[in-house]
Amino acid sequence: MKVVVVAVIERGDRRLLIGQRRREDTSPLKWEFPGGKMEKGETAEAALARELREELGVTLRKSVEIARVTHKYAETIEELEIRFFAAEIAEGDVTPKAFEQVHWVLPRELCDYDFLPANARLVANLATGRIKPAEILES
Repeated sequence: MKVVVVAVIERGDRRLLIGQRRREDTSPLKWEFPGGKMEKGETAEAALARELREELGVTLRKSVEIARVTHKYAETIEELEIRFFAAEIAEGDVTPKAFEQVHWVLPRELCDYDFLPANARLVANLATGRIKPAEILES
């Protein structure tokens, strides 16, 4: 089973970073949190740090796992284990290298975006305040 690591990054103003998949990607123009597949021999944190560097040009400072789901997309054969992490990044510009565009949105605004199906429960928990990434990182 492939493992995907995903970062939920919250700024000081409570806004969360989301990215829109490119037109030529699978699930084109759907929204997601940044991240990607772990490579063989990589730890989850190393994979998350690599993905954030590759996709956004940012440095991971700290991460804590907040949720885990197993999901199978219609266009793939195998199931994915998706691990979501509250993530803190170093100050600096976010450069959307792997996305059509990125937005910083308030948790309650997440429901206005067309997310990948595997993100549904997490989006609901973030939107209703059941999961607060910045608070989890502080504890």
